[in-house]
Amino acid sequence: ASGLLRRSPGPALSLRHRGLGPRGAKALALSLMVDTSILTLDLSDNWLQGEGAAAVAEMLKENCYISAVDLSDNKLGVEGAKAFSAMLLENTTIVSLQLSGNEFDDQAAKYLADAITANSKVEILDLSYNMFGDKAGEILGTAIAENIGLKELKISWNHFHSQGAAALVKGLGSNIFLKVLDVSYNGFGNSGAAALGEALKANNVLEELNVRNNRISVEGALHIAAGLKENKTLKRLNMTRNPIQSEGCCGVLKALQANSGTGIEILDLPLTVFWQHSEEFV
Repeated sequence: ASGLLRRSPGPALSLRHRGLGPRGAKALALSLMVDTSILTLDLSDNWLQGEGAAAVAEMLKENCYISAVDLSDNKLGVEGAKAFSAMLLENTTIVSLQLSGNEFDDQAAKYLADAITANSKVEILDLSYNMFGDKAGEILGTAIAENIGLKELKISWNHFHSQGAAALVKGLGSNIFLKVLDVSYNGFGNSGAAALGEALKANNVLEELNVRNNRISVEGALHIAAGLKENKTLKRLNMTRNPIQSEGCCGVLKALQANSGTGIEILDLPLTVFWQHSEEFV
């Protein structure tokens, strides 16, 4: 591992899809402990599991040079979430952390929420493609409300439905730092959409919101439209692959027309519905 680092060109080390496993992670972590040249570390898809994650986490407690880490698709599980949460309570260097596809569930959310609440240095966090449910929505929502560092949060492809989705986005209304939120491919439904509408009324920082494919119907679209009518900062909104139909689409467009101070620059709506009513809003 030390020989590999000596041959590594530049500040970025990428060892994706190499089958390192826990033992490989331990060997690499030992060498990185004292390394001062690597700034970006990509170990995605290496089956590190909880044991490997613990080794990497311990290394990141000591290494104060690495600022971007990608550990996506490594089956970290609850043990990995616990290790990285403990690390984030001490590390003040990491700005970007990608932990998508790691089988994190509601139990793992408890540990991650502690880190999200206390850590103010991480600006980009990716928790997509995990197994978070409604309980995790409540836990993470509270953490988001209290976080003072995150600027971009991706938490798509999880299992947030109605109550859990509502709890998750409730924290958005109180957050004054988050600029990009991706909650696509969950199951928000109209309850989650209603919570989003309320959050958009209170939030004056968020610039990008992706709610693609969330089972949001006409009722939910109108709730979001109510929030858009008052929001001044949102620049991009993606609502595609939701059954909002003509009524929901028109409701969103009319809300933006009524908001003279809207910041919307890019609006993604179901294409067929838009074409049916485009002349109305030209």
